[in-house]
Amino acid sequence: MTDVTVRLLDESEWAAYRAVRLRALEESPEAFTATLAEESERDEAFWRERMTRSHRLLAERPEPVGIVSVGPYDSDPTSAECYGLYVVPEARGSGVAWKLVEAAARLATREGYHRLYYWVGTDNPRAIGFGSNAGFRVSGYRRTARTADLERGEDEMAMVMSLGVDLTVTPNAAASGTAATPSE
Repeated sequence: MTDVTVRLLDESEWAAYRAVRLRALEESPEAFTATLAEESERDEAFWRERMTRSHRLLAERPEPVGIVSVGPYDSDPTSAECYGLYVVPEARGSGVAWKLVEAAARLATREGYHRLYYWVGTDNPRAIGFGSNAGFRVSGYRRTARTADLERGEDEMAMVMSLGVDLTVTPNAAASGTAATPSE
């Protein structure tokens, strides 16, 4: 694998995040709730505000090759969630997603979280396999899929990674399927 670095973006780097995010929406529209049309029309203030809601990690080689967001998991204050994971097609299968998830876990640990959530479609074996290989474990938590995911299946499941503080998943997080999720 070519050297990949992952770094935390700050608000002033909103344009770098925007560029990769728009590419993700163009190339993999089924993976996101937002659309390219919606987000390409957003102004700088929108993107700057988005940068402050969650952490944005950018993988580079040296050009941008992937992104992931990390933020608090609303249903469980001891947990974080990684979402919006995207790797450009030409870098898939080269370990970029792995590096992004490792960086997300390190960041969540530094922030004091005990667990990291990653939601995947119940009928998406590739995502489930990736999550398992990256250290996430299938939980019993299910929710109705976001609208964009209905073609893949109607349910998503939470995969959970222990961040070394405790080794159990508590049922307060999402068992009823009513867990709050980032709107991105």
